Amino acid sequence: MTIDTSQTDAEYLTAAHATLDRIEARVDQWLQDDVIDIDTHRTGGLLQMTFPDGSQIILNTQPPLRELWMAARGGGFHYKRVDGDWRDTKDPDSRFLDALAVHASRQAGQALRWD
Repeated sequence: MTIDTSQTDAEYLTAAHATLDRIEARVDQWLQDDVIDIDTHRTGGLLQMTFPDGSQIILNTQPPLRELWMAARGGGFHYKRVDGDWRDTKDPDSRFLDALAVHASRQAGQALRWD
């Protein structure tokens, strides 16, 4: 496993924003398909998701550290790009989208996936 230290700021931002775009598009699709109504609010590198029970998950880019941060009911987590994927800085086996699915599913009360 190799942390990508050669990544430029522009490459980091492209990857981070593409990830947030993907998440936002999936949530919009769930709303359109009447799967679940998750309210999203995005400002630049911050994506706030509010679930039907009022709980939130907040995703935030951290350009100085080249990380993505997730704050959920289950805690706060930091992710770095490793081998082309976002991995937890404390648990490299934990992938960002998998962890987001776990936390979002708990907060939604139903299974949600980003694949």
